[in-house]
Amino acid sequence: MKSFPVSLLILALATATAFAYDPSPLQDICVAINDPKSAVFVNGEFCKDPKQATADDFTFMGFRNPGNTANPLGSKVTPATVNEFPGLNTLGISMARLDFAPGGLNPPHTHPRGTEVLVVIEGTLLVGFVTSNQLNNTLFTKVLYKGDVFVFPIGLIHFQLNTGKTPALAFAGLSSQNPGVITIANSVFGAKPPISADVLTKAFQVDKKIVDYLQAQFWYDNN
Repeated sequence: MKSFPVSLLILALATATAFAYDPSPLQDICVAINDPKSAVFVNGEFCKDPKQATADDFTFMGFRNPGNTANPLGSKVTPATVNEFPGLNTLGISMARLDFAPGGLNPPHTHPRGTEVLVVIEGTLLVGFVTSNQLNNTLFTKVLYKGDVFVFPIGLIHFQLNTGKTPALAFAGLSSQNPGVITIANSVFGAKPPISADVLTKAFQVDKKIVDYLQAQFWYDNN
């Protein structure tokens, strides 16, 4: 019986490890730096000497201005990941600003390394995500208004569409310093080199002319 609490402890530690995605930091701060010669610590990225860090390393001003939605999708995502915001390195979080023109769409995509929580600041958004094959590809969808919050589980395909007649604005938090983005249409039909038409015609059960047409399109990236 004495081994029972130990077994529970081992299970708890294993579960905590399984749920942790980004590695835990090994120091207070680890500002990412591109010059290894100036770095003294390594934890996922080369890190600036903490003694040389400044408040600017922990400040991101890229959300001040609206993103340019004058594009085929009518939307613009402004990311604040470790790539744009070095102070996030090892902290396991990131953010994004999402701007939408009326009718603007952030098309179906996934974040392979992060869960996303989104809050609507202005406007109306139709949002949703689709579960995996094991849960029958179930769609969970909701119309969100100012102040509403919605969460998109890690790795699942999701989208946001401005259904209002005015511009919409939302902010998202993600559970990784570098959650990644895979836009479904871009990845499938805009791959370089292209995926074989034999694969896509059979996968989508469509004529080769349709696949050729889709692969010939310009797939805009709104990130």
